[in-house]
This record gives sequence, structure tokens and C-alpha cells, in this order.
Amino acid sequence: MSQLVPFLPDTAPFSPAQRQWLNGYFAGIYSSQPVLGMDGMAGILPGSPASAPVVNVTLLYGSQTGTAEGVARESADLLTQAGFHATAWDLDEYEVSSLPSEANVLMICSTYGDGEMPDNAQAFWDALSADDAPRLESLNFAVLALGDTNYETFCTAGKDMDQRFEALGATRLADRVDCDVDFEEPFEAWIANLKPILAAQSPSDGAAAAPSETGAASAKTSDAPKWGKKNPFSAGLVCNRLLSQPGSGKETRHFEISLKDSGITYEPGDALQVLPTNCPTLVGSLLELLGCDGEEEVPGADGSATSLRRALTSMYDIKQPGKPFMTAFETQYPEAFLAVSQNEALPDPDVLDCLLAVNALNMTPVECVGLLKKIQPRAYSISSSLAKHPGEVHLTVATVRYEENGRDKKGVCSCFLADRVDEAIPVQVWITPSKSFSVPASLDAPMIMVGPGTGIAPFRAFLEEREVTQASGRNWLFFGDRNQASDFLYEDEITAWQSSGLLTRLDLAFSRDQDEKIYVQDRMLEAGAELFEWLEAGAYFYVCGDAYRMAKDVDAALLKIVETHGRRSADDAAAYISALKKEKRYVRDVY
Repeated sequence: MSQLVPFLPDTAPFSPAQRQWLNGYFAGIYSSQPVLGMDGMAGILPGSPASAPVVNVTLLYGSQTGTAEGVARESADLLTQAGFHATAWDLDEYEVSSLPSEANVLMICSTYGDGEMPDNAQAFWDALSADDAPRLESLNFAVLALGDTNYETFCTAGKDMDQRFEALGATRLADRVDCDVDFEEPFEAWIANLKPILAAQSPSDGAAAAPSETGAASAKTSDAPKWGKKNPFSAGLVCNRLLSQPGSGKETRHFEISLKDSGITYEPGDALQVLPTNCPTLVGSLLELLGCDGEEEVPGADGSATSLRRALTSMYDIKQPGKPFMTAFETQYPEAFLAVSQNEALPDPDVLDCLLAVNALNMTPVECVGLLKKIQPRAYSISSSLAKHPGEVHLTVATVRYEENGRDKKGVCSCFLADRVDEAIPVQVWITPSKSFSVPASLDAPMIMVGPGTGIAPFRAFLEEREVTQASGRNWLFFGDRNQASDFLYEDEITAWQSSGLLTRLDLAFSRDQDEKIYVQDRMLEAGAELFEWLEAGAYFYVCGDAYRMAKDVDAALLKIVETHGRRSADDAAAYISALKKEKRYVRDVY
């Protein structure tokens, strides 16, 4: 039998500080009287050899889309399996005042928008960066930052967290690791590097104590999803329907993907990850420029040898050059780099644009792929309820097509779905669950949904779910786009829900249908008094869509509504909204 030290589970009704203190207390008591698990019962056997003290590790995550949360929970599982007592906490559920009582904190934080903190990390960051934040001299920490090198604000949120912990006196366990979108290998190296550093804190033999039965149970992988990034499901596309009408300046499509025989399940609010392949025309242009026929052998993204054509088609990103490519491009071809980067007619250069500027015939195939990043999946908000559409998952996608510098360009995944996938050519998919962007558990809770354009996607799923479950809660939708005649996505369904009473209130904002542009935030302000009444009655407030403008404008409108109709000061209104976020009643799926 294993020697075990009891500890409080994550579900125990204690604050992080209380849990930390009690776990340390238990560890002290049982360091000389080990507890043995026997048929689910704990007993003390006097005179048994002492267990090594438990090393406590608290993982905190700031996550917008669920990636950082998944990394944090996987880290907790890996550390638990290694014998540590590891728990993962949503930053919205963790108080900065608890940090001084912690021994080891591992922070996993993503960056979204223009270098911003994730929604669930903002309140924590405000408290941590305040002048009265607690000193942390007794705390050990390490930071894993998640980001995308295609953005100038790469990993800004994680970098800020790292610098602030250090400024408050905390001791760095290991250097911060900044991860690009292909984060698996640096993450695995980061956690592997931390294990011996953490284990050295156990004074008895330099090893962490064996995991308790409770901890071991949390680390089981038998319930892990069958399908994921390393093992995607090959699904058939059974419906590809144009949603936008003639005259629209957009091409928005509705896709239905079969999950038959996969066993995949999902909830409204979850996302579908889609792994695309590159446009054959673009691949052909690159091969021509390189002077290759595509059969040349090159290293694949998985380390195995493959053909150049296959590598450029399905393994590497040839749309976004990526930081390594652009760094090498600037170093080797400074004049061409300046010509491309300063060309106002080329705001979105791809790999072909760069190679066209330097006559790439002197670049070998191996050199070319060595500079490219792995092609990455795209996450789409699911626009269907599994309860209404068994064995299917639906997406609402704006197809990206545009002309730039004399070339026709395409969105990698949107055009992959629109032009090349069908029942004969499968699409590789898996589900990313959402913990907070979901239909309220209470069937009678009101919902306010703000989703212009393709932001309607999850709210179609929400309303379908409420229709199937016959939920009694009121539902209010704000939807908008450019023109009602051409851009009213799912108009028949939405108006039917309005007629049936499922949709209690519908506010539309079609910006180009009148001289003065009107947006969803304008409709919110017009209905401010009633919107605040819904919030006071327990309504959940959801936003989906553009993070750079719409989401910020909606947030500003909500603040003004609370300030005006709640008769609060600006600070009190901000605190009201912060409380909504902490209660998971104001959640966003923005991109």
C-alpha cells in the first residue's frame, strides 16, 4: 500500500489561503504518522515510515478561449502524477490577497486583443498591479505566456504578470517561457524543467510525496477526449450553404459537419477546432517560384521526411510568414524586406509576396520550409445545439477573399471549408470546451446576447438549446450587420423564435440602412433602462464577435448603462461590471 498524506480537494468550501494553510497543517501532522488508503478509508499506522512532506503547487490561469485553461489543467494533472499536490484556479476565482500564503505559483496566461489581459484575468491584474498589492517575498513563481508572434503584442499579458511578480519580491523558479500558437513542445519542456526544481523543496529526499488517492483520481486520463490536436477526427461536410444574400459585401456561409461514429459531444458555447490545408493555387505558385516540381524531399512538421508539395499543402503555414521567416528575410535580404514592409499596397504580405521580392530560385526547398511555422487549427464558435442536431455540428463562417497588390488572396480556413471540403474530402476537427461561455444552468435565468455578424453563431446554439429544453428564462438578442436585405443571417429562424415567444426581445442594428450608422451598442443605450432591469433580475450578459472595436464599444455602453440607470458613480459602475464578470454573468467570446 502507498503512504498517503491527506489534503483538501479543490471543491472544499475554503479560500485558497485557507486551503493552503490546512493542507500544510495536515502535511505537518502526518509527516510522522502516514495515512494509508485502504478500501477508500484512511487510517493511521503508528510506527510506519514517514512520508515525504507534500510540495504544494498552485496553478493560476488567465484564459480567453480556453487554451490557457487547458494547459493549466494538464499541468496540474502532470504534477499530480509526479507526486505534487497541484490545483488549478481560474483567476476570476482567486484573490490576490491569498498569494502571500502560497508556496509555489505557476501562472499560465494568454494575451488577446491588442496586448490585453484575458477577461478572467483583468480583476486579478488590477489588484496585483495596484499600489497596495501584497509583498510576495515568500512566494516562488514561474510564468508560461501564450501568444502569437504574428502580433506585435506577443505574450504581453504573460510578460506583465512575470515582471509584476518579480517586482513584488517573489522568487523566480525558472525563466518565463513565451509560447507561439504551436505551444505544445515549449510547454512540455517548461513543466519538465520545473518538476525537479519543485521536488527539491522536499527536505527528506529531494522528491515529492506520493500522490494521494484524491490527487491520483484527478490525474486519470481515461476520461480525456478521444479526439484532439494530436488525433483529430476526420469528419464529412454535409451542408455548405450561403447565408448572405445578393448585394452583400460579404460571403457568409453556414456549414454542417457530420460527427457520425465519432462519439464527439459538445455544449453550446464550445468551439470547433478545424485543421485546414493550404490553397493548391498558392502552393503551385510557390513551387513555380522555387523552381521545384513538388517531389523534392524535405523535413515535415512532424520530423519525418515528406515531399515539398505535401509539406507546403498540409504541414506549414504559407499565409502568415511568422517571426522566424521575417527575421531571416530581413537579415538576408534587407532591401527586399524594406520594400515589402513599407509597401502600403501590401498590408498583409504572405510567404509568396516575400519570395517574389527576392527571386527565390537560389533558396533550396529545405531552407524554405525550415523558416515556416506549422499550420495551425482555427477555432470557430459552434452555432448548433447537439440536442437539436444529434450527430452534427454547425458553423457560421465569413469567407475571406480579397485582392491585394494585384493578387487574389484567400483566408486559409474559411476558403478551405467553402471551396474544398465535402463528404469525399474530410475535415480534421475536435472540440474545445468552454467553462463559462455557456447557457445558464438555471432554466429560468434571463439571457442578453450581443452578437453582430458571425457573432450570432453561439447564440443560435443557445436559443436552440433553450428551445429543446423548454427553458422558461427570457431571451434578448442584439444583432446587426451592414444591410438588413442582404446580411440578416438566419432571419427565418430568428423571426420564428420571436413569433413563438422564445425570443423575448429582438433589437436590430443594420449600420448602412440609414444615413447615420447604427450599431448594436447604440441599440443597447436606447434600451438601457430595461437592460439594467434585466441585469438586476439576474440576467447573464454575453458578447460574441470582433474584439478590437465592437467588444470594446459594447463594454463602454454597458458601463454607461449601469452608471446612468443604476445611478452609480463611474467607479461603482466599473465594480458592478467586475462583479458580473466574476460571477460569470458577463462573458465574452471575442476574436
